[in-house]
Amino acid sequence: MFVDNPFWEQRYEKYRYANHYYAFFLLLWLKIRTFAPKKKAMKFVSWNVNGLRACEGKGFSDVFRQMDADFFCLQETKMQPGQLDLQFDGYQSYWNSAEKKGYSGTAIFTKHEPLSVTYGIGIDLHDHEGRVITLEMQDFFLVCCYTPNSQDGLRRLDYRMSWEDAFRKYLKRLDGQKPVILCGDLNVAHEEIDIKNPKTNRRNAGFTDEEREQFSNLLACGFTDTFRYKYPEQVTYSWWSYRFQAREKNAGWRIDYFVISDRLRERLDDAKIHTEVFGSDHCPVELTLR
Repeated sequence: MFVDNPFWEQRYEKYRYANHYYAFFLLLWLKIRTFAPKKKAMKFVSWNVNGLRACEGKGFSDVFRQMDADFFCLQETKMQPGQLDLQFDGYQSYWNSAEKKGYSGTAIFTKHEPLSVTYGIGIDLHDHEGRVITLEMQDFFLVCCYTPNSQDGLRRLDYRMSWEDAFRKYLKRLDGQKPVILCGDLNVAHEEIDIKNPKTNRRNAGFTDEEREQFSNLLACGFTDTFRYKYPEQVTYSWWSYRFQAREKNAGWRIDYFVISDRLRERLDDAKIHTEVFGSDHCPVELTLR
């Protein structure tokens, strides 16, 4: 009964052409989605090299090239500007040296041009030992840190507590602007799973209740320990003493970290500890973001 009815003929033609348009745009969208370049994962590496000149003599450059990171952060470089001419194609580098020669120091090699670079945390008491470099990128801050050690007999524990409070405020201020990626030797084994012998190290530097609580305070401010988030039960260490064949016995500590703002969790692809890499008493740690 609809064949000779102009009313239904008009609507049939209308919907027939409409379906063609829908099919065309659906195919176009699928094509764009299929062939559009996918966003490349971004790779970050952090390594306490315990003296970059010494580490270079043990294969640092080979490790650097093999890892092919977007950002390669160093702690305890123990060198002044000009003491080692170390350059890599495609990378620019930023250095923060301690005023005291042969001590502390940080550096970042990056394939990506930062919007700005900051050295230290803006507090004179804490900015003479070359402990922090911050790169401001388009959608995050990258902070490379070498946290002060409380030292034997906890001689520097009070200073360490002052540092922790100031550094946490610094990170929170950055996090108020855009997400933060913190990496480095943070000189604390947070939980008993992060240290081989927790009972005998209870009051040693790096495993005091005070230092561990400060790390908990940082996480409570909206930050995530990436390795422990990905691997809640895995026992892997990142530092071993040179004494007592500690590395051979795997009597180590996990004190090297990538810590990210909680809102970056959805981009977290993996967190690794490269125990197969030698050249320092620490091994490199890695973060990959989607």
